[in-house]
Amino acid sequence: MSVIDREILALCRDVTERVILPRYRNLADHQVEDKGGNDPVTIADRESEVALQEGLAKLAPGLLCVGEEAAHEDKSVLERLKGPCWIVDPIDGTRNFASGQPPFGILIAQADHGVAQSGWIYDCLSGRFCAAHRGKGAYVGGERITARTTGEDPPVAAISLIFMDDTKRAAMIEHICPNYRLTDIPYCAAEQYPRLALGENDVSIFERTLAWDHAVGCLWLEEAGGKVARPDDGSPYRVDEWDRKGLVAAATPSLWDDMAARLNSLEA
Repeated sequence: MSVIDREILALCRDVTERVILPRYRNLADHQVEDKGGNDPVTIADRESEVALQEGLAKLAPGLLCVGEEAAHEDKSVLERLKGPCWIVDPIDGTRNFASGQPPFGILIAQADHGVAQSGWIYDCLSGRFCAAHRGKGAYVGGERITARTTGEDPPVAAISLIFMDDTKRAAMIEHICPNYRLTDIPYCAAEQYPRLALGENDVSIFERTLAWDHAVGCLWLEEAGGKVARPDDGSPYRVDEWDRKGLVAAATPSLWDDMAARLNSLEA
């Protein structure tokens, strides 16, 4: 494990133990709010973001940070995604955390000019730690991994429908879903991306593609040998395309190709 990996792991453990877990299953009603569109935020999200930013500032003084909660309060924060920056999801899977259920985790990425260069995924309950650096592979707990499929036929798909409009959702249910064995979506990118590399899921569709949710997972899965890209044109994920919708992630390029072809046939 590299020096930066060990430092990020130590930071995630500290914030989890000191800030996040004391609030788990211990939230008062007034400590949970809806940011709109059934998108909750808790006091723990805000406290975690502050603690993580303080820790990251010590690791790379002067590097700007894009935190989910800061960006919600001030949209101009998103402009930082165009340059060198940290990207932080202080509690990924807040919906689960707020209801007292797993999974939930911490996502941290380091990006430069719209492209994630390094990323880390920490599962707050299990302690699973995923790390990736562009061109250097994907790791779980310090061991390099290669993405593997479930081996099932039809392939196992986790399809998130919650942010789609009614027309698109109906088309997905009618034309895409029957070609796969559907599985639950964990409402947590910190869980969904590992599932795609560790033989639990084969392919996943995301409608909303915010940087704090996907910067790490896209890099990590691709470094493991999977594929993540925009289905309409096959372009790679960029953190500075914050308004763009639609993303397919798969354990192998061929699984990605199959899903993208099906999605594009809907538009033909």
